Amino acid sequence: MRHGEVHNPDGILYGRLPGYHLSELGRQMADRVAEHLSSRDVTHVVASPLERAQETATPIAKAHGLDLATDGRLIEADNVFQGKTFGVGDGALRKPDNWKHLVNPFKPSWGEPYVDQVVRMMGALDAAKDAARGHEAVLVSHQLPIWIVRSYVERRRLWHDPRKRQCTLASLTTFTYQGDKIVSVGYTEPARDLVPAHLLAGAKPVKGQGKAFGA
Repeated sequence: MRHGEVHNPDGILYGRLPGYHLSELGRQMADRVAEHLSSRDVTHVVASPLERAQETATPIAKAHGLDLATDGRLIEADNVFQGKTFGVGDGALRKPDNWKHLVNPFKPSWGEPYVDQVVRMMGALDAAKDAARGHEAVLVSHQLPIWIVRSYVERRRLWHDPRKRQCTLASLTTFTYQGDKIVSVGYTEPARDLVPAHLLAGAKPVKGQGKAFGA
């Protein structure tokens, strides 16, 4: 699961910085997903150590009477622009000091390598699978690591256009295991109606259909 909306009035790229909590809307998203999962056979709930992920996971854990676990491997991807505003129209791309970080979008040169994200996220998935073997686990993480590990599992290239990630706020990307092997990937948006319209611009509603792999 990706965490809910964060209170960030200054539009900072907050990355791994502490002190960024869910907004009131983000808490509503977390409650919505907790309700959506209340009838599922969830026996393990684990989250990134960052506040927004912990706060998103808490109502899910409570709904199932579980203690919330923490796994540092679920943390947001590292980024050299953390703590700054960085986007189209803010002048960041015209600053020479930033150019050295933009030379290799395939790695990427501005942050944690995609391959490193795959390794740690697969480790977190496998650990949760073992903790909930025969049942279901919920892991709360962040958009980029979720999208990267999904891309790896679905055998897509890791470098991509960030605008085309299918991983909106409070969405669920589901990895189904048969034994120790992932056999399908699904995607749903239980809180889609709560997501601000500008974040859904051009996005198509999903029906929860995933991609299956050979057993």
